[in-house]
Amino acid sequence: MARPHVAALIEDAVFRRVDRILHGRGWTNRAIGHTGYGNEDWVRVLGRVLLSRPREDADKPAGDHAAASEEELHEAEELQRGWRAFLTAPAIDVPVTVRVGERVVHTRSDRQGYVDVVVSRHGLPEGWHDVEIEPEHATASRGRVQVIGRQARRGLVSDIDDTVMVTRLPRPLIAAYNTFVRREGSRSVVPGMADLYRELLDGDAGAPVFYLSTGAWNTATTLVRFLRRHGYPAGTLLLTDWGPTNTGWFRSGAEHKAQALRRLARELPQVRWVLVGDDGQHDPRTYGDFARQRPDRVEAIAIRQLTPQEQVLSHGLPVPHEQVSGDGAWSRRDTGQVGPAVPVVRAPDGTGLLRLLAGNVLARSGRA
Repeated sequence: MARPHVAALIEDAVFRRVDRILHGRGWTNRAIGHTGYGNEDWVRVLGRVLLSRPREDADKPAGDHAAASEEELHEAEELQRGWRAFLTAPAIDVPVTVRVGERVVHTRSDRQGYVDVVVSRHGLPEGWHDVEIEPEHATASRGRVQVIGRQARRGLVSDIDDTVMVTRLPRPLIAAYNTFVRREGSRSVVPGMADLYRELLDGDAGAPVFYLSTGAWNTATTLVRFLRRHGYPAGTLLLTDWGPTNTGWFRSGAEHKAQALRRLARELPQVRWVLVGDDGQHDPRTYGDFARQRPDRVEAIAIRQLTPQEQVLSHGLPVPHEQVSGDGAWSRRDTGQVGPAVPVVRAPDGTGLLRLLAGNVLARSGRA
């Protein structure tokens, strides 16, 4: 095995030092359960173990689907500023017990406190289910998993920033302002996108939905509240971490998305995906490359067009690097589709994208 990058070694040393200090001051382990997915043979359980002050142990569970009224969610969101989500200390290499249906699995948190484990032979039927993530010397936390049925044929993969919500990422100053200063409730929704997603899924509660973003896992609870409040379908968040990796100082957001798409194609081979993103970062290239590699797994690509102002704030240019003309033709001389069978549509909001998709994706399924 190759020696980890110096950035990862430095980060590990810092985290272990912080871990010892906080444990010495009485801090304890606390789990956060995220939303996982799988099928009737296996499920992928996602969560994280953090260190918290003893008084925090009495707080409500921080899982993605912790029960709360709309009023409580709204109040919590208005009071919480984004920077608080980043003041976390991971609990490193902690023994963790995961309970999924009939199975009990023992694992450990990784070098940044994350829990990512596949549990087989769980005995759960299709649908949504609670799971438990219990760190050593701590109370169990609830997470959720979606067991996707073998009859599922259409799924949705959506970017988050500038696709379902406007955050004007990734320009550093704007990103820092949105993440660390602004209140959660000040982020705005992209018009029509929730309606688009519901129409694409046509009320099928069993259809898989993945929100795939280069955003940090620290914002997961905030994102879930935002998506729920604005009527987006429930799904699994596939986020990343902004810190160093075993290979370098920074993670590649484009590679994170590409790896996730390849994994979904391998794990859920019966599903054809509608891929939704925006033209402010790498979504057109990432989605297009995946569609060329696996055209059998992509039903359509929908790209939200950013306004000129959003383009400037997103990457400093008045037009995207991979500009697409009004008829959907790519600057690389593609003609409105990737390969022989994957249509590409572009519009400034969900209403426009739905109108364009109704002419191909929904028409082919007999619902236009």
